[in-house]
Formats: sequence, C-alpha cells, structure tokens
Amino acid sequence: MRAARLTDLAALSELSRLSHGEGGATSGRMRTLGLPVSSGHIGVFTLFRLPLGAFLPGDQLYVYEDDGHVTGLARVEHESIRDEFTIVELDAIDDGTAGDIRFRLVQHLLRDAAKRGGLRFHVACADEGGNVELFMQAGFARYGEERLLYRPPDQPYTEPLSPSDAAQSGIRAVEPLDAMELDRLYRAATPAPVVRLEDYRLPDWERQGNHWRVPRSALTPLLRFADVDAFVQASPKGPELLAFCQIGVAKADQPDYLRVISRPEHDPTDLIAFGLSAINEQIRRRRLDRARLHRSDRGVASAVRGYESPLDRRLAENGFSSLAVVSLLMREVAERVKEPALVPVGIR
Repeated sequence: MRAARLTDLAALSELSRLSHGEGGATSGRMRTLGLPVSSGHIGVFTLFRLPLGAFLPGDQLYVYEDDGHVTGLARVEHESIRDEFTIVELDAIDDGTAGDIRFRLVQHLLRDAAKRGGLRFHVACADEGGNVELFMQAGFARYGEERLLYRPPDQPYTEPLSPSDAAQSGIRAVEPLDAMELDRLYRAATPAPVVRLEDYRLPDWERQGNHWRVPRSALTPLLRFADVDAFVQASPKGPELLAFCQIGVAKADQPDYLRVISRPEHDPTDLIAFGLSAINEQIRRRRLDRARLHRSDRGVASAVRGYESPLDRRLAENGFSSLAVVSLLMREVAERVKEPALVPVGIR
C-alpha cells in the first residue's frame, strides 16, 4: 500500500479503464464504486478521468501493489476550504482478494488524509459488489440516495431566455447577499438529519460560482472539469428564494452538469429550462459562432435525492432519463460541540 508515483500512471490508467469500460466491471473481474452503472451514453471513466492536470496539491492517489503489479487504486479529491475529501475511484482486480484490497486502501487513505486535517470523507456508490457494507465497516454513515439522470444531446434544443423573460420569472444570477435565503431554501428542501451532516454555513453559500462545489451531489467531481455558475428564482412577493440551480459547462469531453434545489411546493420547470438554456448559451459563446445553434455534445448529467421528489418528474419533462441509483455515505472525524446561544429566562 503506497502513494502512486509517476511511473504508475500507465498501469493506473489501464486499471481505471478496465474497471469502467465494457467487459470490465460487468465481467466480474473488477470491483468498483459503480458510479454510475455502465451505459451506452455515459460511464465513470468518461466522467472522472485520470489526467494529472486535474489533480490539485491536496488530492491523493493510492495504489495496492502485489508482486510488482498494481491491482488496486483509490483516488481522492480534496476540497481545502471545507477540509473535505471525496473518494472518486476505488478499484481492484477481483481475483478473490478484491474486498480485502479495497478495505485496506480505504483504511490507508483515511489515515493519510486525517494527517492533512480532513474533517469529512464523502463517497457515492452503487449498492452492489459489497460497496455499502465496505464503507460502513470503515465507519461511514449512509445518509441518503440519489437518482442519477442524463439528458442526451439529441433532445430538443432549449432556446436561451431573454433577460426580460428571465426577470419576469424571477430568475437571476446568485449574489453573495443571497446566502441567508439560500440557506433557508436548502433547509426547507432537506431533512434536518441531512442538514446536520452536510453542515453548510453561510460562507459556503456566499461562494457560489467560481468552481464552488456546494451543494454536493454524487456528480460533484464533475465540477472539477467545468465552468460553474449558479442562479436562483426569487419569489415575486418578497426576498424568499423559491429554487436554486447550479450549472457546470464542461471543458473536457464529458457531460455538462445541472443541479436544482426547489421548495417542495414550487414548480421549478422555468428554472430548469433556464439552466439548460444557460448551458447552451455558454457553449455558443465559447465557440464564437453566432450563425449556428449549439448544445451540449455530451449531454447533461443531473442528480436528484430521494426526498426531493417531484423534482425528478420535472427533470423528466425536460428530457432527462434515469441512469442509476447510488447511495451517499459520509464519515465525519471532527467531534461536534454545541455552540453557545442565548435562551429566554423567566423573571419572577
């Protein structure tokens, strides 16, 4: 068990391809996170590839070497501001020892990342191949499920909304001053136990845009390879926010990204359409060709949590279809302490 070296890159790329390509994970020779399941449109290796240019100084890559051959791989991305680590890949050749190899890799990366000040460790995985059991054995808590959705590029083109049409629907770009209302929106759409686990603070909401990756989803690592923007839909009756949309326009050969949070009583159809049109508009600007309509050539990926229904139906109405259901797990290292607060006192 050791950190990866430059000389391992070819072997790691091959191991990753075998894990997520045709005949790899599905053949029984490999064990992976299964995020998402293999499909004709989109695969894990397509999403979370292994280029060194995508690595940041805090990211980690670990290998398991047996008899001079690399038989296991763990890849971890580090979010330095929140001291969070995300396990993106966990692969092993399944020759009867894959379960033990993967567990050792997880234990090693947890110990190593803890030395670097890691507070939370996240992973999303398919509930197959012993994935969930492995992480729970390593001290992770399972706190939700997400349905991964995909909108292929052959869906109808979404025309960009004019600024006046967007303003009429209350849609605009996120501003730092929206932090308080974004927090209230998130809490209205999210069960209290999940709110406590994810532990977003006002500074997290103030940093929207500029490659910021809150709120999380199983597809959060996609934002490492994308230009990120965020929008809100405000209530016409006051400062309350009705829905939030985060988009990531891919810089590499991978799907674009759309994440929506909405109040349960609100219909976010207009904001979803706006998010898709904003992706198309950014692609058009990037290609500097006003004579042609441009859309995402790799499609758009999204994620919806089980408690966010009927948001999944609104996305389906906009051309998204289901790819997979994955489990969300987290391990928290820091001990929680109660913050001091003022309470009312009766006077006699």
